[in-house]
Amino acid sequence: MRDWVALNMTPGIGPRAAAKLLEGLGSAEAVYRATRAEVEKVRLLPEAVDSISARDMHEKAEVEIENVRKLGGDILVLDDGVYPSLLREIYDPPITLYVKGAWSECLEQPCVAIVGSRKCSTYGQNAASMLARDLAQRGVTIVSGFARGIDAAAHRGAIEGRGRTVAVIGTGIDEVYPRDHKRLADEILDAGGAIVTQFPLTTPPVSENFPYRNRIISGLSLGVVVVEAAENSGSLITARLAIEQNREVFAVPGNITSRNSFGTNYLIKGAGAKLIQQWQDVAAELPPQIAAQILPPPLGDKSEGKEKEKSLADQLSLVPQGLTGFEQSVFKLLSADSPAHIDALVDQSRLTISDLTAALLTLEMRDLVRALPGKCFVRKM
Repeated sequence: MRDWVALNMTPGIGPRAAAKLLEGLGSAEAVYRATRAEVEKVRLLPEAVDSISARDMHEKAEVEIENVRKLGGDILVLDDGVYPSLLREIYDPPITLYVKGAWSECLEQPCVAIVGSRKCSTYGQNAASMLARDLAQRGVTIVSGFARGIDAAAHRGAIEGRGRTVAVIGTGIDEVYPRDHKRLADEILDAGGAIVTQFPLTTPPVSENFPYRNRIISGLSLGVVVVEAAENSGSLITARLAIEQNREVFAVPGNITSRNSFGTNYLIKGAGAKLIQQWQDVAAELPPQIAAQILPPPLGDKSEGKEKEKSLADQLSLVPQGLTGFEQSVFKLLSADSPAHIDALVDQSRLTISDLTAALLTLEMRDLVRALPGKCFVRKM
């Protein structure tokens, strides 16, 4: 392991340079046994050749391995039998993978990535959360990039569904970025999820790291669902990488006047992405043996206990049982994609502010609505 970690930490050695070295010399151990002339044939940066020839990263690699273990993490290397097989198939797999949490259990399950805009709409946030929750409930691991917006909604949706989720980050596993996601990181690990990165400890969140992270998100997954993406967004990069890696690409359609819908609508219209409305649309495109395990039976199946799956439209039209008249009237005024301000709810419901507030509080406690900043409310999907 030490040679692999040392090579990954060597200045000037990125995934493609590492791939060239391994193609020419066979393994990390062979790289460090090679002569300087043999290393130079690979045409690396001079500082990388100097570092490899001097073997000056080995001591740091030993300290790195020890520190990762102290954090409760582990390091997987490319020639490990436990290295994720799907990720190994891509053009430039990371030669080391830092992992924390129940990574083995997460990656043994079928994985689907859900990604999208950091500055997402309520509609996008709800769609990501719903899809992640519904897939996670059925044994699919949700993979995402731990960013604000759609990524965070996907991780939280999987946790709500009592399933597993993997956060692929663009820093070392000792860093939390964004800083305000420390609690989310803890929730992911507590729920049996995992945190994954290719970057050594103390690596900061510099912008060039995130395209590298994106290829791991798609590389770990059977397919990538894009929920809102502006033009030239990182989510479109992930979708392009998924296509290059021969993964399925899905997209949630959006409002044609919304900037955040450009990417998803483009993927559907021009890149052959499959339009997604509910979790079954994703499951149907997974390998047949996996789809058969998680999809509902055909409509003709008379098996007891098997209920017909409701569409998203059906779910949104239903009024939950056990609500008072006031609570029902307020629930019917709310939608899942357009936040309603409390003043508008007062006017539309014709309730007093105290009755309205009491109804909203009950709906929140029953996990039927969500309060947003600025005294706005939406239905939870």
